Amino acid sequence: KTTIIQQAIASCCGAVITSLFVTPLDVIKTRLQAQSNPFSKGKCFVYSNGLMDHICVCDNGDSKAWYKKPGHFKGTLDAFVKIIQIEGIKSLWSGLPPTLVMALPTTVIYFTCYDQLSEALKSRLGKDDEQIPVLAGSLSRFGSVTVVSPLELIRTRMQYRKLSYKQLYTCVSSKVAADGWLSLWRGWSSTVLRDVPFSAMYWYNYERFKKMICEEVGAHEPTFFIAFTSGAASGSIAAVITLPFDVVKTHRQTELWESETLKIPQRDCTSTWAVMRKIVAKNGITGLFAGIIPWLFKVAPACAIMISTYEYGKSFFSHLNEKMKQH
Repeated sequence: KTTIIQQAIASCCGAVITSLFVTPLDVIKTRLQAQSNPFSKGKCFVYSNGLMDHICVCDNGDSKAWYKKPGHFKGTLDAFVKIIQIEGIKSLWSGLPPTLVMALPTTVIYFTCYDQLSEALKSRLGKDDEQIPVLAGSLSRFGSVTVVSPLELIRTRMQYRKLSYKQLYTCVSSKVAADGWLSLWRGWSSTVLRDVPFSAMYWYNYERFKKMICEEVGAHEPTFFIAFTSGAASGSIAAVITLPFDVVKTHRQTELWESETLKIPQRDCTSTWAVMRKIVAKNGITGLFAGIIPWLFKVAPACAIMISTYEYGKSFFSHLNEKMKQH
């Protein structure tokens, strides 16, 4: 068995490795977007690395920003090669630092909670209860989203107007004074609507696939490959089903930011369903599944890399603990 600290270390390593693999995909996607329609001042784009999203607000005039670097790319592969040739390989990880600051705490809370909850529920409901991954997955995600939500809002603020901590404190406290504490959790509901169902489906399918493949191959505990395959498959299924909520979340967050930065009076905060209806009216049902291919290309490998490094880390520690016991 592994301790909480060991689970936290395993999830931490998983998060770092996942970010390193998936960030370049998104840096390229953002650069291609910026090239086809240059971002105007105050425009937002969402940049994500498979573990979490970042809203970036385009700053005015400063064309040194990584997403504004000029480049004439014909497509993904062309961009990949040219960025490495012209700007050096480091450019592919341009958006990484803010990601790690946020992704690490989220991932550690999420995975460690999931394991602890599963253990607790197993002793209550019996070992093979089908509801365990659903319950543990939903609850741990709900928890980590709630903890990180205000941080995300604050971090977006900091990215936008390079604030000192003192200014940030003033900014946050004046927001709380004006709109109450709950205003720090703005955009929380659309994140929960996307992440909690994703999590429930992901863990349910993951545990099922893992069990199935283990039985097929006759393995006692999941190998790296089994975890990788199960993670990719369950991640893809969950990603397709929850994509509409992702589209809505992006839509709401970017709208919120643009109205604040361009000082447009905020139209009343519309509900998730209202935004969905608006998107369907404008672009049809397919509008809710916009960008499904790049979304899958990001989510499937991210889920697979994260879960397999996590499981590998845990098995490494549990073998280590066994050895320590014997000595």
